[in-house]
Amino acid sequence: MAAGPKTTLELIHDAAKAEFLAKGFRAASLRSIVKAAGVTTGAFYGYYASKEELFEALVKDQYEYLMARFRRAQEEFAALPEEEQPENLSGISGVCMEEMLVYAYRYLEEFKLILLCSEGTRFAGLVDEMAEVETKATHDYQEVLEKLGRPSPAIDPKLEHILITGMFNAFFELIIHEMPLEQAMNYLREMRAFYTAGWMKIMGQ
Repeated sequence: MAAGPKTTLELIHDAAKAEFLAKGFRAASLRSIVKAAGVTTGAFYGYYASKEELFEALVKDQYEYLMARFRRAQEEFAALPEEEQPENLSGISGVCMEEMLVYAYRYLEEFKLILLCSEGTRFAGLVDEMAEVETKATHDYQEVLEKLGRPSPAIDPKLEHILITGMFNAFFELIIHEMPLEQAMNYLREMRAFYTAGWMKIMGQ
């Protein structure tokens, strides 16, 4: 069945995606978006109060899904009996990262907006928000190792931040480069093996 004509909202979203992807949030012009959508400014303001609100409508669901999935993986790991955590260190996070990669590929345009075009919005802090969650989880795991009689040396906070943000930036590079999903998945598994080994070394495990 042939698709019907696009709604005004769909036309606005299509024009906005193109404008934001081409220029980024800050440089994007609301006037250009309205013109490309073929609607009046009044029609636009019937849907959104601002350029910020429009950008949020395009990416909010994807941003929140990714963060919720990531937080859930941390909670699942923390809920394991303490003695089982070391042997499951890479399993739960591995499944999570693979699911996040598949999800991001399903919404490539939205994630490109978040990763490359969101400066000036709250969505520009994705890596920092994930790093904050990961840092807390790392410290909680160090406490578990202490209880298990396998204490981990203290990690310099600046080094820890660099390593954790570097890990997430490497993950998001897979999405930015839009390589075939199968290849990206292979790269992800290699990256995870690399980072897991590195963290085990730093933690003295």
